[in-house]
Amino acid sequence: MKKIISILLILIIGGWLITNNPFIKEKYTTNGHPFVYKGDLLLVNHDFPVKEEYIQKDIVNAHQSNYSNYYIVLSKDILISEHIKAPFEALMEQAYNDGISTFLVSSGFRSFVEQKKLYDQYGSKSALPAGYSEHNLGLSLDIGSSQGRMEDTIEGQWLAENVWQHGFIMRYPKNKTHITKIKYEPWHIRYVGLPHSILMQEKDLALEEYIEFLKTEQTVHTSVNGQDYIIEYYPSEQFSEDLLPENQTYTISGDNQSGIIVTTEA
Repeated sequence: MKKIISILLILIIGGWLITNNPFIKEKYTTNGHPFVYKGDLLLVNHDFPVKEEYIQKDIVNAHQSNYSNYYIVLSKDILISEHIKAPFEALMEQAYNDGISTFLVSSGFRSFVEQKKLYDQYGSKSALPAGYSEHNLGLSLDIGSSQGRMEDTIEGQWLAENVWQHGFIMRYPKNKTHITKIKYEPWHIRYVGLPHSILMQEKDLALEEYIEFLKTEQTVHTSVNGQDYIIEYYPSEQFSEDLLPENQTYTISGDNQSGIIVTTEA
């Protein structure tokens, strides 16, 4: 009898752990469709980590650029996803044409190993565990100024006003810390692509809010620079590749939760 009671207790405790431990829970309940964990709109924060097997494979050196004289790279080992290189260079070229060439690029893509080292060295107040940082995506950059703190300089003001035009967002703005759960970082930009960056700026939405907006709306029509777009949100269990448009340009991204977003040039 005692043996039976012990087995029942083990089963009950084990079930409670699976239900209430967020890491175990994720393992048992996260939808496994690979599209959910790829793309430019992945939400990465304290609750939704990067899945290491889906990290961008097109990582390149940000220093190797025809536009590198438009900004200063503090390390020759700063890496980014190749497909955001052209938008980033266009952003820096616009800054240069506007008279600003004193940006300091200090950080880009980090491997899980590098992120763990930072976390172990600086702790939770200054770093995030491996997988929970946007820098593990290859879609984010930290950009400072050689003239002072970003929040006090014209470089910081210019960046906040112009990143949206090139598909980037200010990921951790001052008025959204209660949502992002990350302190104000006027140096951290994140690529989400067009038209999403414009919509987020117009509606004053953090990425967390934008994903919820798309979930609620399901279908959004918008126009940017004369180009019409249709944005469609699908719960992953309702998504099929048969839903993808034929003979039209589109991008596809997961939300890193349970949804898939298809953006079509209409």
